[in-house]
Amino acid sequence: MAHLIARSGYAHLVQRLNRFPQGAPPSDLLNRILALLFSEREAGLVARLPIKPFTADQAAAAWAMPSAAARDVLDQLASRALLLDIAHNGESRYVLPPPMAGFFEFSLMRVRGDIDQRALSELFYEYLTVEEDFVKALFTRGQTQLGRAFVHEPVLTSGQALHVLEYERASWVVESATDIGIGLCYCRHKMQHLGRACDAPLEICMTFGGTARSLITHGYARRADRVECGDLLQQARDRRLVQFGENVRQRVAFICHCCGCCCEAMIAARRFGTMRPIHTTNFLPAIDTHACTGCGLCVSACPVGAMTLTSARDPKKPKKKVARLAEDICLGCGVCVPACAKDHVHLVERKARVITPLNSTHRIVLMAIERGTLQDLIFDNQALASHRAMAAILGVILKLPLIKQAMASQQLKSRYLERLLARA
Repeated sequence: MAHLIARSGYAHLVQRLNRFPQGAPPSDLLNRILALLFSEREAGLVARLPIKPFTADQAAAAWAMPSAAARDVLDQLASRALLLDIAHNGESRYVLPPPMAGFFEFSLMRVRGDIDQRALSELFYEYLTVEEDFVKALFTRGQTQLGRAFVHEPVLTSGQALHVLEYERASWVVESATDIGIGLCYCRHKMQHLGRACDAPLEICMTFGGTARSLITHGYARRADRVECGDLLQQARDRRLVQFGENVRQRVAFICHCCGCCCEAMIAARRFGTMRPIHTTNFLPAIDTHACTGCGLCVSACPVGAMTLTSARDPKKPKKKVARLAEDICLGCGVCVPACAKDHVHLVERKARVITPLNSTHRIVLMAIERGTLQDLIFDNQALASHRAMAAILGVILKLPLIKQAMASQQLKSRYLERLLARA
């Protein structure tokens, strides 16, 4: 059995990653990435781990090994930021984070010599930027996405500020965080290894709560206080970086500060903008086209190409250009507002408010329903044949037309299934 796990560990790990709503499409590049991060034995073991947080005893049961041996493996994986270990009621619980935002980023959040970070950066670039499958699956499947933009707070009017909810402010996330970790920006660190990084700040990636505690413990982030973190927020605003964070209202796990040239979320927004890869803010920029001089500063500031220069259609000035906004791809981040030296751009509220999931559990369940993986969340213990069978059955049922779902529910006589179908 151990020989079979070792020989096919990476294939099993890819299957395990894709049971989570934020998966990773199979690819030779993905296999090469995983081979740099995991040994074959580790890949086979991790493939058998639950989706939901678990204890060392639960891992030991899945792996059929003593608890002490299982804990040694788990702690080794956590020390390399492949797992997160989080204290819960005095007991360590472990979780396998998704590739993004997760162990892909963690691998480059500090300079380290135990892996070839240049080779890893090259593979990440090919897998996430040149190939399209992963980034498209990550940012465009379903309606509920991983991340959302925060509004550029200094440009809000006093009236707008009164209507901005707490969780819509990056500053509130910092002020309410129990733990704060600062690490290297994965995207710019990756591009640095490729010789393509811009000069935006590198040590500015923020994690919070349990994620921060685990990364700080193992040296992938350093602890910071709210004052320093507030200074970094302002530094990011001064550099007109987009503040991009977890798409939840409570216990936000991360905030990135994204440039348009290096950061994969912004690149995805440019490539797939009309498919809404990033949840927007509740604002849009409004341009005073009569006063606009066509200088193009707002166009240069926009990281996703939502601002363009077009003809002013002025018969007296046929060469005059003015800024125009493509609302369907605009993030509503507001970085274009301070870019206008003449104050001809300001924010207005969107007609319909953007809905943000309550917490990570809410977001993950919504994503699972939309992506057809709800059964894997419910029947999580894939070490059990019964769970694998029930997940397969439920997966088929949830893909049926509504009328056939009702027929299947009647035939199975399961109130539990009826409740699941109602939620889906």
